[in-house]
Amino acid sequence: MSPLPLTTTALLIFLLVIFDQSIAISALNYTSHKRVASLRFARIQKHLDKINKPAIKTIVSPDGDIIDCVHRGRQPALDHPLLRNHKIQKVAPERPRLKDEQSWKNYSGNTDIRGAWQTWHQSGRCPKGTVPIRRSSVDDVLRAKSLYYYGKKQGRGPFARPTRAQAPDVISGNGHEHAIAYTVTSEEVYGAKATINVWEPSIEGPNEFSLSQLWILSGSFDGTDLNSIEAGWQVSPQLYGDNRPRLFTYWTSDAYQATGCYNLLCSGFVQTNNKIAIGAAISPVSSFSGSQYDITILVWKDPKLGNWWMGLGDNMLVGYWPAEIFTHLSDHATMVEWGGEVVNMQPNGVHTSTQMGSGHFADVGFGQASYFRNLEIVDADNSLTSVGPISTIAENTNCYDIKSSKSGDWGTYFYYGGPGRNPKCP
Repeated sequence: MSPLPLTTTALLIFLLVIFDQSIAISALNYTSHKRVASLRFARIQKHLDKINKPAIKTIVSPDGDIIDCVHRGRQPALDHPLLRNHKIQKVAPERPRLKDEQSWKNYSGNTDIRGAWQTWHQSGRCPKGTVPIRRSSVDDVLRAKSLYYYGKKQGRGPFARPTRAQAPDVISGNGHEHAIAYTVTSEEVYGAKATINVWEPSIEGPNEFSLSQLWILSGSFDGTDLNSIEAGWQVSPQLYGDNRPRLFTYWTSDAYQATGCYNLLCSGFVQTNNKIAIGAAISPVSSFSGSQYDITILVWKDPKLGNWWMGLGDNMLVGYWPAEIFTHLSDHATMVEWGGEVVNMQPNGVHTSTQMGSGHFADVGFGQASYFRNLEIVDADNSLTSVGPISTIAENTNCYDIKSSKSGDWGTYFYYGGPGRNPKCP
C-alpha cells in the first residue's frame, strides 16, 4: 500500500487533535455541570438541615406529607436573631370578648356546614410538648425560583397598600388578581376574625396559586416598611407539589423584601399547638351544591405581652408571631383585608383558567360560591365587633368578583370567586 500524501496525513492528524480536544472540552463541561449541581444540592441540603429539625416522632400522611413532631423548644422560630433569648409564651393570652351579646350562629339552611380538619390526622398525632412540622424536601426547593425564594412571596406583595381608610391601589403587571373586602375605619385595629369555606380550585400553571386569607396590616403602604400578618388556605403546586388546599400563614416586616415566609419555612412564627400542622392539607373540602366545610381564623394582639396570636376554630390556639419581629405591628394594625387572590402567569395576554375559591362567581350564592362570613375586628379594649362598613374591590369582575351583605346569622359577609378564563375573560 502506498503511503498517504503528506497533506492528507497532516489533515488526519489535525482532525484527531480537534476530536480529542472536543472530547476533553465535553468532559470538562460535564464535570463542571456536575460540580455546579452538586454545589447547589449541598446548599439546598444545608438549608433543609436548618429548617427540618430533629423529630421525636415522624408521621407519614396518606397524602404523602411527612409530619415531624419536633420538641417545642427546638422549632425553627427560635433561630431568628431577635428571638435568641425569647421564652415561649406558656400562659394563654386573654381571648377577645364579644362586645355585644349576639354570638354568631351557623347558617341554618339545608346544606351542612362543618369544620374542616387535616389529612395527616388519619395516621397519628404528635405527643404533648412537640409541634407538628411538615418536612421540606429537595423537590420542594427545586420547584422554587431559587433557594433564596423558597417559601417567600416573590417581589412585592399583592397591593401597593393605601393610607388609612383609602381603597387599595392594585399593582399592575405583577400577575396578582384579587377579590377582597377591607375595613374603612380610622380606629386602631388589634385583630380580625372570619369563617372561610374551603375548596379545591383548579390551578392552570405550575407557578400559579389560588388562596383565600385575611391580611392584618400596618406601616407605610407605599414604602418598604409594611408589616403584614396573613392566614388562610391556599392551593400552590409550586410550594407544595400538589393541588390540595392547605392551611397557611405568612408574615413580613419590610413589604415582602427580605423578611418573613410561608408557614414555618423560616424563623419567626412560634407554634404552641401539637394538633395543627401549618402547611398541611385540609380535609374534607366543600363540594358544589353539597356539604360546606369551613375554617374559622382569629388573629389578635395579646394585650399583656403584645404577641400576635392565631386561633383556629372556636378555642384552639395555634401559636403566635412575637412582637419583636415587627416594627409597626409591635403596636397596632391600621387595616384588615379579607378575600381571594390568584396569580396569572399565562403568556401573550391570555388569562389564566386558575380558579378563585369554588371557581364560580359570587352571584350563585350559598353552596356554590365561596364565602367569608362573620367578619369581625378586635378593638383597643380586646373586644370583638362585627365589621362595618366595608368596601370591596376586584380588578376584573369578568374573571373574579365579590358581593357583600349582612344578616343576623352571618353578620357581615361576602361571596367571591370566579373561573378565570371564560368568554368574557379571554
